[in-house]
Amino acid sequence: MESRLERQLKKGVLEMLVLQLVCQGPTYGYELLTRMDKTSHGFFKVKEGTLYPILYRLEDDGLIASRWQQAGGRAAPKKMYEVTDAGRAALDGYRSLWKEFCACVDQFAPKGETEQ
Repeated sequence: MESRLERQLKKGVLEMLVLQLVCQGPTYGYELLTRMDKTSHGFFKVKEGTLYPILYRLEDDGLIASRWQQAGGRAAPKKMYEVTDAGRAALDGYRSLWKEFCACVDQFAPKGETEQ
């Protein structure tokens, strides 16, 4: 069972991680869920009800764009997400902020316990 702190930390970083995955190439929701789970070895096992509001916010903010892609055969169309130029720039800012955040948090650790 996740602790409250773990849930809060994950919630705070999910938007950046989703944007990072979309920056790697056009993708759709289910694929994002699968990649997040696999890449994090299960640490980020995100549910659809968490992912899709993030995608909608990123799209509303102009950081990603979506389009429907017709699948082959009888498969249903998929909503594909792609990063925009603004999204790439935003990700650079998010990553810089994340590095600054981690460095600041590390300052609170007793000397000799931080990883260099």
